[in-house]
Amino acid sequence: MTMDTDILAAEILTRREGGAGVISLNRPKAIHALTLGMCESMSLSLAGWAADSEVKAVIIEHSEGRGFCSGGDINLLRRSALEDQGAEGRRFFLAEYQLNHQLFTYPKPVVAFMDGVTMGGGVGISQPAQFRVATEHTRFAMPETGIGLFPDVGGGWYLSRLEGRLGQFLALTGARLDGSECLWAGLATHYLPSEALAEAKRRIAAGHEIGGVLGALSVKPPEPKIAAHEAQIRKHFAGDTLEQVLSSLEADDSEWAVRELATLRTKSPQACKVALRQLATSSRLVSFEQNMAMEYRIASRVLVLPDFAEGVRAVIVDKDQAPQWNPPTPEGVTDAMLDAIFAPLAPEEEWKPR
Repeated sequence: MTMDTDILAAEILTRREGGAGVISLNRPKAIHALTLGMCESMSLSLAGWAADSEVKAVIIEHSEGRGFCSGGDINLLRRSALEDQGAEGRRFFLAEYQLNHQLFTYPKPVVAFMDGVTMGGGVGISQPAQFRVATEHTRFAMPETGIGLFPDVGGGWYLSRLEGRLGQFLALTGARLDGSECLWAGLATHYLPSEALAEAKRRIAAGHEIGGVLGALSVKPPEPKIAAHEAQIRKHFAGDTLEQVLSSLEADDSEWAVRELATLRTKSPQACKVALRQLATSSRLVSFEQNMAMEYRIASRVLVLPDFAEGVRAVIVDKDQAPQWNPPTPEGVTDAMLDAIFAPLAPEEEWKPR
């Protein structure tokens, strides 16, 4: 192993290993949740490797701990919402979304090893990768509606393009998928046992063809449990309004539908309606750049609306799991409120790629 890049920040470890540039997330106590500095460091490394002819591929992994990446710096965002009208939070979203776009358009193959918790911001740095490796440890989710946010970091693009309304189901419920379910859904390209990852990385760094390496080391995953509910998801999450989804679930007395309905009742009605409009809008967009501009508009506004600070309080700060949503019901979230959240920003405030 050769080290030809400095460690840009303790929370991000970068190195050159043969023909691969390696980014290792290194914030284990926070399950490698992304900070502003981590996003900026990753972008800087990626820019350098894009211009380096000796770097043939990029590997994104995590150091010790049980997660690939659990999301973004939620506590920073909440403080910003409460203390500076969202200014610092918008800085974070700007850098994070630029990183997401940089990965989506990266000129060299990227391999993301989703070996553990892959949620929120972790989805944003793994889904743009050409190769997305799931393992028996993978736990994938976009749980943002539970904290009054929305499935951002490109979630509108990825989720809206899944088959059978699975994206709408994941966006609304925050359901967690294991590695086999990620492969089944197309969110992962390969399923490897975790003990094979070191060898996969070694072969990739040595210059072997990435698809061949991952294919050779792949194993047959367990049966994806979510596949048994494919028809129910397609049926009950077909509506483009939250009221339609709830009504459809209410008409089904199966154990699965009752459970999913109860889950939805705990989520922010505003966040759920934002997510449904986000996915419907994204499905009509022609570029990822357009999607990220839309998501930045949404993020800059929902950050300072009541549900976000309240959701983080209930789930992460006080942990009482009893958020008081505002508005408290789906009917209270009007089209006019959604229009304001999705409206263009002033030209100088709009999101732009790095």
